[in-house]
Amino acid sequence: MNAETESTLEKPVAAERGDDRAGISTPQRIKGLVYRYGLLAVMAVMIIYFSMAQPFFPTFINAMFILQAASIVAVIGLGCTVSMTVGGFDLSVGASMSLAVMASAATMVIFDLGGVAAVFAGIAAGLAVGLFNSFLIVIARIPDLVATLSTLFLINGLTLIGVNGQSVAKGMVFNGQPTEGEFSPLFQWLGSGKVFSVPSSVIVAGVIFILVVVLLNFTRWGRAFYAVGGNPIAAAAAGIRVARYRLIAYLISGGLAAIAGIMLAARSNRGDVNVGDAFLLQAVSAALVGYAVLGANRPNAFGTLIGAVFVAVLINGLTMFNFPYYAQNFVQGLLLVIALLMSYTLGPKRR
Repeated sequence: MNAETESTLEKPVAAERGDDRAGISTPQRIKGLVYRYGLLAVMAVMIIYFSMAQPFFPTFINAMFILQAASIVAVIGLGCTVSMTVGGFDLSVGASMSLAVMASAATMVIFDLGGVAAVFAGIAAGLAVGLFNSFLIVIARIPDLVATLSTLFLINGLTLIGVNGQSVAKGMVFNGQPTEGEFSPLFQWLGSGKVFSVPSSVIVAGVIFILVVVLLNFTRWGRAFYAVGGNPIAAAAAGIRVARYRLIAYLISGGLAAIAGIMLAARSNRGDVNVGDAFLLQAVSAALVGYAVLGANRPNAFGTLIGAVFVAVLINGLTMFNFPYYAQNFVQGLLLVIALLMSYTLGPKRR
């Protein structure tokens, strides 16, 4: 390799590093640093401020509260992340979560079938939503956002019809008859159990996070997901079955939303209709924040986890300051706008 070739190859490498010799100006370097580390810096400032202002905030107990709140958002957000890797966007994850909550609760309370059956019923409900989304998007060729938005309304309505618009709880009356079932201790452990003082829901979320990281970064499936999302035509030309991988991605999204719903039902010991709607904005925020974390510039599990913790820290701190609950959606919306600005304005240009 001659000196001229080495010089030619060095230029793009230097440009990626942001070296001055590649012609990167100081404002551009600052912009890049803000893009990569801005959200992490903001979260660090929040933690420091809340810790100084509220003595209870930095305690181990409150840290577990934050992680427990983040666990559900992280699981549902990881499902969104997988759908985003194939170039889609699953807006029905909140409805999938609600359906899983009601299916698992009804299995125990109304049908008295026990906790194991309830877990399988909840996951089956989420997978069914994912399969329906896949039919609309892959077979019927309806755009992702339109298809999943339609599914959101359809599933929410189905959930209300299935239980006559009422919540599912021990001792409820259904179709004029009192129910005899109750939430099993095994099922309740998924939401309120602990292992060495660590909530079981945090452990479940941690395991799912590791599995998604391995799937997206260390398997052929993960490479295929990113290839489909980057350029489906080129992916198809390379022999990747685009329709199959999009179907799998939406099945995973629906399944993870269902697991999040099971965790929520196990914690609250009841099934509230359309309870997943409140988690949709948080999950979307977490997934979009992931684009900007460490300059990933693509959907990724680590960024989504950071986004979920970011949202949980923010809400926990606002609650300690007695911030009105009705104004918290505004703050979450503001967070989403900031995430979009950092991902699409400060970040590298996308096609």
